[in-house]
Amino acid sequence: MELHPLDGYLLDGIPTKADAIAATLRDRSPEPRAQPFYRALEAVGVRAADEALLALRLVLGGNAAADETIVAARAARAQAKSGEPEARERYFDVMGAIER
Repeated sequence: MELHPLDGYLLDGIPTKADAIAATLRDRSPEPRAQPFYRALEAVGVRAADEALLALRLVLGGNAAADETIVAARAARAQAKSGEPEARERYFDVMGAIER
């Protein structure tokens, strides 16, 4: 499975944050809920908090960027980064699939 640049950055640090944001801005989803995130990324770039990237990734996966889903995404990311078994799968369960 090919990782979306945001997933690569959030889970593995590859690509860099700047490259993940640039790739995300180049390949924009038409999803209306994603548009404010794109405008914010254009304005602040790498100064964007990782939590904002998690929220955008949730929206790209078809989820609401509600506080409880962002908290769940943050927890799943932390578990995956710590190497916890099956945590990457949980991360993708929380995030949802990106339609291409």
